[in-house]
Amino acid sequence: MSKSLLFVGSCNRALPYFAKANGKGIAAFRIDDETGAVEALGVTEGIDNPTFLATTADGKTLCATSEVLGWNEGTITAYAIDRETGNLSYIDKQPTRGDIAAHLSFDAASRYVASVNYSVGPTTAWPNRAVVVYPMAADGELGPPVAEVSHAGKGTDPVRQDRSHAHCVRWTPDNRFVVVADLGLDKLVIYAFDTATGGLTPHGELAMPPGSGPRHFAFHPTLPFAYAVNEMASTVASLAFDARAGSFKLLGVEATVPAAALGHSHCSAIKIAPSGKRLFVGNRGEDTIARFDIDPATGLTTRAEATPAGGKTPRDFAFDPSGKYLAVANQDNDQVALFRYDAASGALTPFGAPIATGTPTAIAFVAA
Repeated sequence: MSKSLLFVGSCNRALPYFAKANGKGIAAFRIDDETGAVEALGVTEGIDNPTFLATTADGKTLCATSEVLGWNEGTITAYAIDRETGNLSYIDKQPTRGDIAAHLSFDAASRYVASVNYSVGPTTAWPNRAVVVYPMAADGELGPPVAEVSHAGKGTDPVRQDRSHAHCVRWTPDNRFVVVADLGLDKLVIYAFDTATGGLTPHGELAMPPGSGPRHFAFHPTLPFAYAVNEMASTVASLAFDARAGSFKLLGVEATVPAAALGHSHCSAIKIAPSGKRLFVGNRGEDTIARFDIDPATGLTTRAEATPAGGKTPRDFAFDPSGKYLAVANQDNDQVALFRYDAASGALTPFGAPIATGTPTAIAFVAA
């Protein structure tokens, strides 16, 4: 009988753009992958607003960002994972070199961690970095930043795009480039990555349609494509990715919600199913998880259906390590919903009982 550890980040300190802050920290649960039965394992406290989480590929280390309004710098905190108990043991933390820490990821070898700052303060406020890279030791200890870059400019929307708002950072599958989705600039910004030093060198960029607001993106697991979810426009952009050149080409854009929902719904996360045949997008406002079929020849997506998210404001979601089900963090009704994933049809159906936890904002799985 297989089981998985589920870690859930939360908002536990008031933010004006969250309806409430009912979280306590990082909650841990053990889930039976066959039945959906859930065992609550406890909550790691002593961290402010761990609103985004990520775990290393080996399942030994979890890192969390702290998103606190009014701080010139957020923090990134590293924990060692005890897979027997689900306990998190504090390792260390580093400043994010900018305000409103939004996202983090690991390079392919888990030797480096990158974080981005959404940034709402004036561009003159120090240190105002958009993306930062840290070295990470084998035991999970984070070193001081080895690379940090600011983004300049603005987009077409005077309210949402008054400045750079970096929202997601990922390494390319070959580990040669670091890519940042900047909602404020309507761009994916590409950096060449030095694996020896952790350094970043400006390499290129891809402009999205004006007013798109790219939030998150994901690389296809086997094909030369990538997909960006645009928060403001409620669209998915299909991209051709040239790994050798480290460049993207926009192939097409498709709406994630019906036209009637465009005024009150905003996209959140994007995930590709393990098979690579489908991708899923969260719609906050319509409160659905939209499914798209991927054409393996062209890379283009076709919207298939939308499943109610099992709660209000689906901010993040993730597949379990086996790819059998999806966990959705519904931040505004204090619960995580589980859905069985039918790999043949792509359908999502409720799986087990919802998990009660305060203001869930991020999902991270580890095989138990």
